[in-house]
Amino acid sequence: MNRKIIARGELKAILDRHKRPGQRVVFTNGCFDLLHAGHVRYLREARRHGDLLVVGLNSDASVRRLKGSNRPLVPEGDRAELLAALEMVDYVTVFDEDTPARLVQELVPDVLVKGGDYTEDTVVGGDTVKGAGGRVVIVPLMEGRSTTFLIDRVRHPTD
Repeated sequence: MNRKIIARGELKAILDRHKRPGQRVVFTNGCFDLLHAGHVRYLREARRHGDLLVVGLNSDASVRRLKGSNRPLVPEGDRAELLAALEMVDYVTVFDEDTPARLVQELVPDVLVKGGDYTEDTVVGGDTVKGAGGRVVIVPLMEGRSTTFLIDRVRHPTD
């Protein structure tokens, strides 16, 4: 098993050890179904806001509830492995809920990052992070880079 892929129950203790020497923990989450350049640029930007980056990954069941019965295209184990292979990602953990609210409450990261399709007020867990003295960062999305866009291109290729 990849050392970056951590069971949810073990992650808090690991992050607490990092926080003691004053490292800032950044958290983001998502489905990351088909990894693409938009994801890579987003994760690279997220990592710039702290000393280590934790990615909460929606489980297969969670993705099905959020995106429909045809998703995910890539199973959670493979999605976690792909994310863990990226140099800017320090830890990956899978969560089964529809939102990361409980996970954010458990971990209390210093920085919570989400994409430009959110506002600071709509980021789940933002109140928890800000209440603990942290901050919420919104990263602009790359135009034309999304899993939905890729799926549509495969289904309806242009000549």
